Amino acid sequence: MGQDVVSVGPLHAAPGAKVTGLVPVPGTPIEMPVTIVNGTAAGPRLAITAGVHGGEYPGIEAAIRTAAGLEARDVRGTVVIVHIVDVPAFAARSIYVCPLDGKNPNRVFPGRADGTASERLAHTLFTEVIAPSDAYVDLHGGDINEALVPFTIIVETGNADVDARARDLARVYGIRYVVRGRVGGGTYAAAAQRNIPAILTEAGGQGLLDEPSLQTHLRGLRNVLRHLRLIDGAPDRVEPVTTLGRLHWVSSQHTGLFYVEVAPGDRVESGRRIGEFRDYFGRRLAELRSPAAGIVLFTVTTPATNPNDPLFAVGEPE
Repeated sequence: MGQDVVSVGPLHAAPGAKVTGLVPVPGTPIEMPVTIVNGTAAGPRLAITAGVHGGEYPGIEAAIRTAAGLEARDVRGTVVIVHIVDVPAFAARSIYVCPLDGKNPNRVFPGRADGTASERLAHTLFTEVIAPSDAYVDLHGGDINEALVPFTIIVETGNADVDARARDLARVYGIRYVVRGRVGGGTYAAAAQRNIPAILTEAGGQGLLDEPSLQTHLRGLRNVLRHLRLIDGAPDRVEPVTTLGRLHWVSSQHTGLFYVEVAPGDRVESGRRIGEFRDYFGRRLAELRSPAAGIVLFTVTTPATNPNDPLFAVGEPE
């Protein structure tokens, strides 16, 4: 609540204070840049994170600008913003994984205090930032090798109140497609297991800091802050959401080159040819077809592929 001192690692924000600094991940060289904006009046605690994948730049920039623009005198409650979670991946321009251990942090939440670097990172983020919160927004986009149509992911927990509040967050964020899906070890799924309404928002990709994606995240965060009454004002009007009932992630089974034949936003039928694999000599290895009818939400945009690399996802309409 806003009237209490709020602590994140070594950072402590008294009521009416805005504090910025680095939060270390014990047992690793990682230090996350964090801003705490703690109002004087009571209200909810919102956690915002970006850079769980270090190459997803519009979300990172939106977190930085939102943190810079918030002042404690204007906030009821508390906003905790982690500008960049996986700092080593950001510095190395690494796709998907933390270069300290080769793991995808967004597959190991809630993490382990005695684990590898990514597991320790997840544990610190979850215990210090996510778990104490009343609501959570995790900012993403296509990674350096991905293009996507913006979408938001939510998890249905079975708790009617938590699920309704998560749907409300997705609705006011203003991205057209909302997917009910779960990725094992994801930030938002770990939050939902603690009955914290959470959304993961996707806008941007291909290593670009593009203005439309940045504005999508900035407007979405502003709407969430207003919706939760953390700041004054009514949320901006946004288009109605389209809910997709299931998310089909498709990964590679080959080493070689993948040639994709669809684009984000395309509607595909089940069994539609999506592309083909070739080896380093250009010989065809296999073709890939869609596992379901629906909307192509993202595709890779570089041919290089390895086993278990994500290739595309299809959101299946309800």
